[in-house]
Amino acid sequence: MDIKQTKIFAAKIRLETVKMIGKRGFGHVAGSLSVADALAVLYNDVMQVRPENPTWDGRDKLVMSKGHAGPALYSALALKGFFPMDWLNTLNQPNTKLPSHCDAKLTPGVDATTGSLGQGASVAVGIALARQMDGLDARTYLFLGDGECNEGQVWEAAMFANQHKLANLTAFVDYNKRQLDGTVAEVMDLGDIAAKFASFGWYVQVVDGSCVEEIHKALTTTGGTDNTDGKPLCIILDTVKGAGVSVIENVEMNHHMVVEGDLLNAAIAECEAILAELGA
Repeated sequence: MDIKQTKIFAAKIRLETVKMIGKRGFGHVAGSLSVADALAVLYNDVMQVRPENPTWDGRDKLVMSKGHAGPALYSALALKGFFPMDWLNTLNQPNTKLPSHCDAKLTPGVDATTGSLGQGASVAVGIALARQMDGLDARTYLFLGDGECNEGQVWEAAMFANQHKLANLTAFVDYNKRQLDGTVAEVMDLGDIAAKFASFGWYVQVVDGSCVEEIHKALTTTGGTDNTDGKPLCIILDTVKGAGVSVIENVEMNHHMVVEGDLLNAAIAECEAILAELGA
């Protein structure tokens, strides 16, 4: 992995996400920012995809079950070349191909329509099972929110994945510790979420969700590409909501927020300063 280039890719995802939501004036910015590093590792280093042929049968697939983080995924896809960068200016506008939540029928590179929390977990295990049955050497990646793990459907999917030995499935949990209307601990405490997934028969690794090196290592070591025991892999991304942009991190209720004026300008400046530090 080229660490510097992956960090640049993550910084660009953040910059484009902030600008995109700023263009609209409001949106799910914080939960998008907290998955930027994981998306950068996947699309810059790990996933087998063909931007010129988004529906290539042999591709790795990604299910953004926390569909409100669609803006971060759109940024990654645009930067990768799946569609023109200027599409990002149309987020959630009339006739857009980039709705606020992911839609596989509209956006090149989006593999599953999501937004109803919990359902993406079932979609991902279904995709992984189908590809296993077809003998395809391709992985399925699933992103879950920590608040989303309040949904029982997530745990049904977790049981199913272990039962069917879906070693081709990797789930990320965006453990940013906040959900729509409060902290996860206040709304419904997850307890030891790593132990929970382990008790369902998954390999589990807990990483710094803002460290591309740790994320990459988790994807390519035990339970990742060298998984021989038939267990799915869960990577807990220990992060904060709004990660990488302090002016958004510091807003207490930042699940869905107004992004305009001085806040927007400060967020863009912060992202641009990080890119400058990286020499981009």
